[in-house]
Amino acid sequence: MDFSEIFRFVAALAFILGLIGVCAILARRFGFAPGASPVGGQRRLGIVEVKAIDAKHRLLLIRRDGKEHLILTGGETPLLIEGGIDAPAPAEIEQPLPAQYALPGHVVQFQRIVDFIKERRA
Repeated sequence: MDFSEIFRFVAALAFILGLIGVCAILARRFGFAPGASPVGGQRRLGIVEVKAIDAKHRLLLIRRDGKEHLILTGGETPLLIEGGIDAPAPAEIEQPLPAQYALPGHVVQFQRIVDFIKERRA
C-alpha cells in the first residue's frame, strides 16, 4: 500500500463525512430532523412540565398552539386527563415558594391530582 492509495482513502472518507454533514444541516434547516423546528423557526409543540407519579407513571403537560394538555403515561395506553387548557400568560405562572415553606414536590403534585379529580366529579 503506497502513499497515493492512503491519500485516496482519506480523501474519500473526508468527502463522505462532508456529504453526511451537509445532509444533516439541510435536514435540520427544513424540519426533517427530529426535534428540529420547521422553516420560520416557530415551534408549535413543546413539553412544559413532566412529573413522576411513581416508578412507572408520569404526568406530562404539553403545550400545542397556545393550548395545554395534561397526559398520564405509563399504562398500556396514554390517558388524556384534560385537554384544551388555555396556556397561562408569562405573568400568571406561579412563582415557587421559598424552600423553607415549600412542600415536597410529590406532595404538591398529589394534592393537585386529588383536587382535579374532585373538580371533575363535581
